[in-house]
Amino acid sequence: MGAGASSILWPDGEECNAPGLGDLPEACVASVLMHLDPPEICRLARLNRAFQGAASADFVWESKLPNNYGYLLEKIASEEEAEQKNRAGGKRLGKKEIYAMLCRPNPFDGGNKIFWLNKYKGGICMPISSKALYITGIDDRRYWNHIPTDESRFHTVAYLQQTWWFEVDGEIEFCFPPGTYSLFFRLHLGGPHVHGWEIKPVQFQLATSTGLGTQRQCFLEEPGSWVHYEVGDFVVESSAVPTRIKFSMMQIDCTHTKGGLCVDSAVIYPHGVRPERVSVDSRFRKTL
Repeated sequence: MGAGASSILWPDGEECNAPGLGDLPEACVASVLMHLDPPEICRLARLNRAFQGAASADFVWESKLPNNYGYLLEKIASEEEAEQKNRAGGKRLGKKEIYAMLCRPNPFDGGNKIFWLNKYKGGICMPISSKALYITGIDDRRYWNHIPTDESRFHTVAYLQQTWWFEVDGEIEFCFPPGTYSLFFRLHLGGPHVHGWEIKPVQFQLATSTGLGTQRQCFLEEPGSWVHYEVGDFVVESSAVPTRIKFSMMQIDCTHTKGGLCVDSAVIYPHGVRPERVSVDSRFRKTL
C-alpha cells in the first residue's frame, strides 16, 4: 500500500480505491508521532501531506521540548532579542521552530560556553572553553600559551609547555533538563614538549550542589589524538532549580615537570552519548 489511496479488485473484477496513509486524519497521525524520536518524525514528514502537516503540530514538538525551554531561550538571547526570535512577521514561532533553534549550537557566557539539545536523549550537550576554566599559571607565558586552531569549537586551546604544578578547575551553574550526565575533559598530547605524564596519573574530581562527588585517576595517553577523559557522572532531578557542578584535574607532584598538553574544553553530555575521538590535523601539529 502506498502513501495515498491504492487500487484493489473486487471478486467481480470491479476496481475500487482503498484508503491509504494519506487518508489518515492529521490529528491521528500527530498522536502517533508524539511517541517517536525527533529524527524519526522528520523522516516520516516526507511521506505525504498528512504526515507533513501532523509533523508540524505544536503539541507534537512541545512534547519533545524540555520543561524549561523558556530558560534555555533566555540563555541564548537578551529579553528583547528573545522576543524578536519568538516572532516572525508578527507571528509567534511554532514549537517545531523553537526545538530546531535549541538543537543548534548556541553560544552563551560571552561565547565561552555552548549548548544544544541532544535529539535522541533529550538532554543538554555543553562544551566549556579552556578560557572559561581556572588554569594555574595560565597568565605566565613561560608555561602556558593560547593557540588558535580550527581543531576546537572555540577556535583556541590552552597549550602547556612545562610546569611543576598542573591544575585546572571549572564550575558551571545551569538548569539542566532532568537526567544523568557525564563530564569529560577534551585533551591532546602533542608537540616537542610532551613529557612527565607517564610518571604519575592525573586526578579527576567532580562535585555537585546536591552533595554528589566522584573522583578517579588515570594516565594521559594516546599522543596525536584528541581524547575525552571521563571525570564522572551527575544526576539532575529537576530543571526548576540550577545545578552547580565543580570539576577539576590535577597532577601536583612537584618531583618532576610535565608538558606538551593541549586543553581544549570540558564537555558535558547526556549519559550514554560518547564523544568521538578525532585525530589531529597536521597543520595543528606545526603550531605546537
